Amino acid sequence: MTALNIVVGISGGVDSAVAALLLKEQGHNVTGIFMQNWRSDADDPYCTADQDFRDAKVVCEQIQIPLQMVNFATEYWQRVFQHFLDEYAAGRTPNPDILCNKEIKFKAFLDHARESGADYIATGHYVRKDFIDNKYRLLKGVDAGKDQSYFLYTLGQEQLKHSLFPVGALTKKEVRVIAARAGLINQAKKDSTGICFIGERKFKNFLNEYLLAKPGDIIDTENKLIGRHDGLMFYTLGQRQGLGIGGRKGASEAPWYVVKKDIERNILIVAQDSNHPWLLGAILQCQDVHWVVGNAPLEASFSCRAKIRYRQEDQECVVRKADGDLKGNLYEVEFIVPQRAITPGQSVVFYAGEECLGGGVIGGNVEL
Repeated sequence: MTALNIVVGISGGVDSAVAALLLKEQGHNVTGIFMQNWRSDADDPYCTADQDFRDAKVVCEQIQIPLQMVNFATEYWQRVFQHFLDEYAAGRTPNPDILCNKEIKFKAFLDHARESGADYIATGHYVRKDFIDNKYRLLKGVDAGKDQSYFLYTLGQEQLKHSLFPVGALTKKEVRVIAARAGLINQAKKDSTGICFIGERKFKNFLNEYLLAKPGDIIDTENKLIGRHDGLMFYTLGQRQGLGIGGRKGASEAPWYVVKKDIERNILIVAQDSNHPWLLGAILQCQDVHWVVGNAPLEASFSCRAKIRYRQEDQECVVRKADGDLKGNLYEVEFIVPQRAITPGQSVVFYAGEECLGGGVIGGNVEL
């Protein structure tokens, strides 16, 4: 076997460490790169980047591969974080992890690695790929509970051609067993959760540092004033916690849920029903649609399965081009079973069995 030059994105976690270990054991020339994507103060108690880098350094020493740190903070701010702020300011709920994968890990990082002479990059994502009929396909990871194809639907043929996913065919349990067998220091390290640049700090406090909140009224579905909100950007559809309207005199003790955000009037609308009709929708429109194989299906309408959030079972649906869309990147998705809390700014991702077909960003024009 010819040894390949492979650059692995080392995060400090066990998944990327095992990815690097497996490639090294296969005889390849492996280099680790730690991506510094966020600017933080040295005394920021919420940022784990310093500890993650120390873990990455020790792991690479154990595997006996070199480690470099590359700063992508400028690219991250311009391509990911500014979009994150703009979306929240507009009342939508973005998914920065998807944009980070698209713009940083499989663009800035991939470009850097290729310019450095790498044949491939590799990551610790739980996905797989194959090559059929002259096309690369993005496949779900074997571990259904860890599959990350939802976050990688923006990958195209060029990215898949030069990317490897060594742990995609493994379960998380198997990954930890391999790490333990090799004595890696992060074999039991807890998985990172949430938005990377926020860490453990309160989300509302974080947004307040960057955006000017505009308080307004909270009303129910009968247009009755029942409270005040701190700013629409702090709330998302289906939200129950943190509304500050519990215990109203003479009112039912049932919890309240956000069922709509009226952006034009700066009003938050709530109801005491977790499955209120306003929260359920069968049809959504999505824009900025991307197809992994590089082109849209030939059919104007086709059936597949889709999900509107990461931790969701695939749902049966029909996808069709939106009427009057001349650019071909606006689609309508109709679900067989109405979905709860279809959230503008999040992504809908399409599947045919284990293959991730692509996806798009949910727009604000949702039929409820």
